[in-house]
Amino acid sequence: MSFREHDKKTFIADAANDFANRRISKRDFLRKMSMAGVGFSAFAAGLLGNTRPYRGNLNLLGTEALAQDASVTQWLKDVGSKFKGTKIRYTSESTPPTNVLAEIKKEFTDPTGIEVEVEIVPLEQVLAKATQDVQGQLGTYDLYYLDQSWVATFAQDTIDPVQLYKDKPDLAMPGFDFEDFSKPLVDGLAVYEGKWVGIPFDIPIFITMYRKDILEKHGIKPPTTVEEFTAAVKAITAAEKANGIYGTGLQAKSGHYSLNCDWTQAVWNEGGSIFTKDKKFSGNDEAAVRGLQWYQEMLQNSPAESTASTWDGQWQMMHSGQVALINSWDEFFPGMDGDDSKVKGLWEPMKPITGKPLRAIADAGFGEIPNYAHQGGSILGLSKYSKNPDAAWLFMQWACSKDIMTRCTLLGGFAPMRLSSFADERVKAKAVVGPNTTRHLEVVKWTIDNVMASEPDMPLWAGFSNNEIPVELGKLLTGQDYGGDAKKCMDNVASLIDKAVAEAGL
Repeated sequence: MSFREHDKKTFIADAANDFANRRISKRDFLRKMSMAGVGFSAFAAGLLGNTRPYRGNLNLLGTEALAQDASVTQWLKDVGSKFKGTKIRYTSESTPPTNVLAEIKKEFTDPTGIEVEVEIVPLEQVLAKATQDVQGQLGTYDLYYLDQSWVATFAQDTIDPVQLYKDKPDLAMPGFDFEDFSKPLVDGLAVYEGKWVGIPFDIPIFITMYRKDILEKHGIKPPTTVEEFTAAVKAITAAEKANGIYGTGLQAKSGHYSLNCDWTQAVWNEGGSIFTKDKKFSGNDEAAVRGLQWYQEMLQNSPAESTASTWDGQWQMMHSGQVALINSWDEFFPGMDGDDSKVKGLWEPMKPITGKPLRAIADAGFGEIPNYAHQGGSILGLSKYSKNPDAAWLFMQWACSKDIMTRCTLLGGFAPMRLSSFADERVKAKAVVGPNTTRHLEVVKWTIDNVMASEPDMPLWAGFSNNEIPVELGKLLTGQDYGGDAKKCMDNVASLIDKAVAEAGL
């Protein structure tokens, strides 16, 4: 199916609105998006029709340690006052930094007089609104939240922030410093064909976490490899199952993207990939099947609710003290130190476990990057059609500035986009047990810089990762089909996926 650009955007917007109003299923929506060449990152696709939990503590707002720097406030007054009375709009899903910005926007609006409307809606509505806006060049929204897999689609509709910073020195925020953004994040999220489409904004990523009290009790060292992790998980389950504690817990809900996240990491850790360089599905080769068999073994050492759990259920297993070892999203960690946690101060972060030698990027397909840390991410983009681009640009710089990004981290404990945020003394000072802890961020930075993985970059992937793969995996893991045979399951998935790829002419 081919589209003229205008027709393509109409098709995308109509499909997104149909899904938002539940006139079509998630499967049909993803199928239509793949026809139009629009993908979703793994993490984002799993959020369709849902909201992303925020576990930060906004009660800390207004404290002295989180007060805006006086020089920033003065700059906003000096530069922004000429735009007093202007209104700008920003649409986003419920990400940790967006939630914080919505709460602290008065620090921008008061000194500038610029009104800011932060519209937080489900991800499919973000796509619909952004697509309709760029299609008609309406300028209804001044800033867009863009999933990393939408960057190519919207690249021509946003203003390059690096070039704009150079072109308008009178509006340039002092010390903004584009070199302060982690290069792997810039390359992986923000740049398309040499142009910055937006500024890195959010990056959930896998790390390994363990209960130090449980490991110490059984004389187990924190595992650094898949083999050590496996042995520790099995030993803890054997010793603690009668006490309601398991070695690990999974986000293995049938038909949900979260199961795909776990599975892809298991495949990469065994030296496999999802596709090979000839663009054939390789989830059924020897390495990938080993990864799935390992995952089946982990399921046997997990709470029964694992097959009904997404990432939120997995977090609850950690938070309630049911499990001892997890290889999953870094965003889980701050909540373990919250005052409502049954395991406050007992979880420790560490670098992701490593498996067999990784399959080379050149031997994988569709831009896949096999590695030890599954990631998702997004950027903030400035609309080319904004009716108030200068005012919106001031807000974008402020929202992505060193100070604001650091304070967003302090209020939520999630991974910052900026190198200076990791090094900020306020962030370091919170690397202690307590709400919004940053004890995990040293590990997170190392992970981003060294072992960040990316799923295939192809239009059909959102559908595969939310339908064919987790649906068939769910049948295997719950005993509905395949008789426990991982190879048989993956052979069937391979036939489904290779047929779809061939029909799409990819």
